Amino acid sequence: MAEPKLFPALSSSYILAFQFSSWYPAFARHTIKSTIIRPLSDEFREYLDADGVFVPEGSEDAPAESTLSDDDDDVEDGEEPPKQYSFPELDKRIRDCVGEYEAVFPKLNFSSPKDASWLLPASSPLKCTSPADVYLLLKSSDFINHDLSTESVFEGCQLDDTSPTYELELVLRKWYSIDRSRELRCFVRGNHLIGISQRDTNFYDFWNDSSTQSNVVTAVKNFWQHNIKPKWTINEDYVFDFLLTRDLSKGHILDFNPYAPKTDPLLFSYEELGALIPSDGENSLPQFRVIDSPSHPAAASNAPTHQHNMIPFEAVNMSSGRDIEEFADLWKESVKDSLR
Repeated sequence: MAEPKLFPALSSSYILAFQFSSWYPAFARHTIKSTIIRPLSDEFREYLDADGVFVPEGSEDAPAESTLSDDDDDVEDGEEPPKQYSFPELDKRIRDCVGEYEAVFPKLNFSSPKDASWLLPASSPLKCTSPADVYLLLKSSDFINHDLSTESVFEGCQLDDTSPTYELELVLRKWYSIDRSRELRCFVRGNHLIGISQRDTNFYDFWNDSSTQSNVVTAVKNFWQHNIKPKWTINEDYVFDFLLTRDLSKGHILDFNPYAPKTDPLLFSYEELGALIPSDGENSLPQFRVIDSPSHPAAASNAPTHQHNMIPFEAVNMSSGRDIEEFADLWKESVKDSLR
C-alpha cells in the first residue's frame, strides 16, 4: 500500500473552504460570536494595500481638533498630495458591532493582525472599540497582506476547472480576554485526528501533569467526534485551533486552517505528522505535544510573539530609545497627525 503524500492536493476550492465565511455558519454554536462584512469595496482593498500607516477620515470616535494644518508646506509644489480615504458606511457597521459586542477583534478571510497587537494595551491585545482601532491594526499588520491578493491566497494550488471567486471580507469577532496557555492546534488527516500541539510556545507547568494531558486529549477527541467530524464534510484534511475552558474539560473552535505548508505545525513537523497517519485503527491517536520544560528547544523566552515582523518599516526611525508602550503611543499619535 502506497504511503500517503505529505500534503493533500491543493485546489482553490479546498483553500476557500477555510475562509471564515465558508465555515462559520455551520459552526457558529461552537465558536466566538462574529459578524462578517462582505463584500468590501475595491477602494478598501486599495487602502489596505497603500503605503504608510494611516486611518481613514471620520473613523475616530473623538472628533478631530481641526482638519486644517499649518504644515501644508510639507507637500512640495507639484507633488501629488496623498489620497484621502473615507468609509462612512463601513464605519457605521463597525460601530454597530462594537455597540453589540462592547469590543471586537478583527480579521480578514483567513488572517488576523496578531503581529500588530503591540499597538493596543498589553492587557487587552487586539481589543478594538472604534473603526480607527480596527483600521490601525489592519494597516500595521504584515499578516493580513496574505489575504489581499489571489496570488498569495491560492499559492501552490493546482488549477481547478473553474476560476475561483474570491471576495475580501472583514470579520469582527466579539472580543474577550483569552488565556493563551489553553490554546491548542489540532491536525486531522484522512478524517483521523492525529496530533494536538500546544499553540503558545511558552512553558506552563500544568501541562506536565500526565492526567491533565490524558483528560485534555479525551476532551478534544470527544469534541471533534461530536461537533466537527460530522459537519466538516468538504474534505478530510484540515487543521483546527481550539480553546479549552478553564477546567480543561470542554472548549470551542477558534479557527480552521488548510493542511498545507503555510499552516505552522508548531511542535510537530509535517513529516512527523505524516508518520502518524494510521493504516489500521487509531487507538494511540492523537499524539499530544506540549512544552514540557523551560529549556525545551521550542520554548519562547518571554519575547513578544511575532517579534520579527511586528513593527512596520515606517516606524523604525521613531523607535530608538523608547520602550514598547511609549513607542506605541507615539506611533498612534503619528497616525492621528496624518488626519489633520
